Amino acid sequence: MRGARLFEKSCKILRRILVALGASVVLGLSAPAQTILPDPVAGMEGEMGSQAGLDAWIEGFRPRALAAGVSAAAFDAAMRGVEFNSKVVERDRNQNEFSKTIWDYLDTAVSEDRVALGLKALERNRALLDRIEAEFGVEKEVVAAVWGLESAFGTYRGDLSVLGSLATLAYEGRRGAFFEAELIAALRIVEGGHVERFAGSWAGASGHTQFMPSSWEKFAVDFDGDGKRNLWGEDPGDALASTANYLRHWGWTKGQPWGVEVRLPEGFDHDQTTERVVKPVSEWQAMGVRTVFGADLPDHGPGSILLPGGHRGAAFLIWPNFQVIEKYNTADAYVLAIGSLADRLAGRAGIQSGWPRELRALTLEERRELQDRLGGAGFDPGGVDGRMGPKTVAAVKAFQKARGLVPDGYPSLEVLELLR
Repeated sequence: MRGARLFEKSCKILRRILVALGASVVLGLSAPAQTILPDPVAGMEGEMGSQAGLDAWIEGFRPRALAAGVSAAAFDAAMRGVEFNSKVVERDRNQNEFSKTIWDYLDTAVSEDRVALGLKALERNRALLDRIEAEFGVEKEVVAAVWGLESAFGTYRGDLSVLGSLATLAYEGRRGAFFEAELIAALRIVEGGHVERFAGSWAGASGHTQFMPSSWEKFAVDFDGDGKRNLWGEDPGDALASTANYLRHWGWTKGQPWGVEVRLPEGFDHDQTTERVVKPVSEWQAMGVRTVFGADLPDHGPGSILLPGGHRGAAFLIWPNFQVIEKYNTADAYVLAIGSLADRLAGRAGIQSGWPRELRALTLEERRELQDRLGGAGFDPGGVDGRMGPKTVAAVKAFQKARGLVPDGYPSLEVLELLR
């Protein structure tokens, strides 16, 4: 572990020296949206870069942006005065979807206040959302749920410079290739005159439903027919239609739930609780799985059982629409928030089961330690990045099974202490 950290630190120092010299260097692999790579600065949270380093990086980035089609005049005008923002880096390393317990996240994401605001927004925009649902085949409550979670139904769309956030994250390097590509897309948006005040969230997403620049290029639509794909103005029409278009592109099936809360029978094989195990509903039914209200399971095709809070929390039977929402954000907490909020807006019940609220979330340092110790014990977590993705969950499951514990895959403090 000590050797790995020294190696990581050496790579970090080398990268900074090369950037300061104006070299064009990428350490690591190019990653598509939402791919989580090992953090090159693990254990070095205090070393986040500087304005001088960002300025040097921008100088090295300029030829790449011009080669991608951005004009020199547009680049120089847009990037003049772009500032390094350490808070953006901090947010990237401590996203709520990954750093909070799922119940704490859902308490805020699907609060009674947000549901009440959503019902009002739904009623106020019903005609618009009905037309969007008819054209794109995505239920209006789902589109409204994304709107609600991303910008509180348009009331807070972010006030950070999109160019500044993307430049900071591209320079900082954890997902440098991804954010550099997004920055180039953002520069094309600016050069095209599509937005006057390009402000958004810490990650460079913007507008009513927080599109990344590349998503704007691929999926934004001019729903109101005014000749613009405007996701940023007071009228949410283009943004909501673009979100429906995005979900449709990734395979949304109208009429299929994202999932349903279920009750597992005594003695259930918890090793089956993962997105990687997909069974026909009839098989789950035969195993004794029922809805949380005790009814037979609805059959919407093959699905998986998910335990996002471990075996002491709520259980869900999920269908492919769950994975479609993951295209917006890979965190289970986010997908459950969208699904649960959409259910509430449609008049259905919220999550009924309790959560193991006596447990606390692992800190970032503890999550990295968990992954490091899993790897050392022969259970591959897929890297040491502090993100509890599918590979880490599978590694936790394997460790729990080897120790005779319930293999629910939940990365608890108990698991970490056993590994220690």
